[in-house]
Amino acid sequence: MNLTIILASALSFFTSFVVLPKLIKFLGSIGMVGVDIQKPHKPKIAEMGGPAIMPGFLAGMFLFIWLNVFIFSGNVLSLAELAGIFAGMSTILIIMVIGMFDDMTRLQNKNEGTKGFEKYKRTGLKQWQKPLLTLPAAIPLMAIMAGDSTMSLPLIGVVNLGILYPLMVVPIGVVGASNAVNMLAGFNGLEAGLGFVTLVFMGIFGYINGEVAAASIAFVMAAALLAFLYYNWYPARIMPGDSFVYALGATMAVIAIIGNMEKFALYIFTPWIIELVLKLRSGLSAENYGVLGRNGVLKPKYDRPYSITHIVMMSGNFREWQVSAIIIGMQTIVCIISLLLAAGFVLKY
Repeated sequence: MNLTIILASALSFFTSFVVLPKLIKFLGSIGMVGVDIQKPHKPKIAEMGGPAIMPGFLAGMFLFIWLNVFIFSGNVLSLAELAGIFAGMSTILIIMVIGMFDDMTRLQNKNEGTKGFEKYKRTGLKQWQKPLLTLPAAIPLMAIMAGDSTMSLPLIGVVNLGILYPLMVVPIGVVGASNAVNMLAGFNGLEAGLGFVTLVFMGIFGYINGEVAAASIAFVMAAALLAFLYYNWYPARIMPGDSFVYALGATMAVIAIIGNMEKFALYIFTPWIIELVLKLRSGLSAENYGVLGRNGVLKPKYDRPYSITHIVMMSGNFREWQVSAIIIGMQTIVCIISLLLAAGFVLKY
């Protein structure tokens, strides 16, 4: 693999790994905490993972750019690739800030009726507000006309959307992916684990197809997620929050767009597509969480499955970390099959 990507990914992991303990302590001190409801004693832990992964991601990407532009002259990035990287970084950063706003607005003052004493109740943004607020994050990619308007889509074939690609496909992709990732969530290590596996395979696909800019974003962010996963795995010390899942979904969209891998991205996005179908059966109202039973076993509170997590919990007696591990394992298989299909038929879509 490209040495610059390896060095950038290493810096990303190290930076996030060092920042995380300090952030966890800070979030706890200001009351940015959430209740881990699938634990016996319902502990309160830090919640807002976006600021934990962003320093590592930005440090790694800036190192990657510096090494390629100023040190290894043979690997100089083209102007179009640099524009794609900076636009992608801007999109991810903007949507992470929007997610932070969502996380922080969950702290709404609630009068408890005791001489001015106030506590906080988690509420957050309304569902219809989230797509509208995440839409501006697509503007940097739209401004540089990122991506190739000629796309190869499953069951449809090759289509050229022209100006409709930056005006419609790009914002739909960014908004859709950033909000969809939040549907399959709620278990220690699940979001970070799914994100890590997905980004690694997107990076591999991009790299073998010569899309180095997209591959660099994938691997550098995957390294930051791996550091986060260390603190987020069961029993978690920090929960992702919307700032994390928005940034993760936007990263997937950015990589697919600037790496011209929309078809491959659709394949590996299969779990979230299935999750959407299951959630629609409940009118998007069902929760992923399970009811804690004896020996830490989780069971869904519904008679029918409205989430992939429900299907897993109904299939056996699993604890929280086992549910996460099974779903992450399923996504690994999906990614391997998708990569083999792409390599077996045509690498460059």
